[in-house]
Amino acid sequence: MAGISADIVNPFLMAGMQMLRDVSQVETKLGKPEAKLAKFKEDTIVIIIGITGEMKGQVMLAFPNEIACLVAGNMCMAPTDIMSELHMSAICELGNMIMGNAATIFSTKGIGIDITPPTVCVGNMTITSSASQSISVPLCLDNEKKIEVYISVKED
Repeated sequence: MAGISADIVNPFLMAGMQMLRDVSQVETKLGKPEAKLAKFKEDTIVIIIGITGEMKGQVMLAFPNEIACLVAGNMCMAPTDIMSELHMSAICELGNMIMGNAATIFSTKGIGIDITPPTVCVGNMTITSSASQSISVPLCLDNEKKIEVYISVKED
């Protein structure tokens, strides 16, 4: 997987699937991982969280607006078609919860990481990382809808 081992990728995916299920009642299944450029369309909300410590890099969670509204609406118990400030805050907190849980999983393996506060980006953009090539793993919902997790990290 383009230089990033499954031992590094899996904790992020496990934490992502668990938090989506537990805090937003959204069930997902793992899609096929691939090395690809992190390029996003106009209707995409991207949460970027940096990683420091024994690994360096970033993880991005890319939500199509429709899925972001579903997830944030469930978290806030306030269904929405538009991402308000409250709903955007909920999506950021979801990113924090996912990354915090991933950090806990890594700590049980003797790997210490810290995370940065989330950065939110919206719209057409391409994001590159100097840490490593990005691995994209879709978390698939029903009807081919998906949240893409981009992992670009390297061990120190």
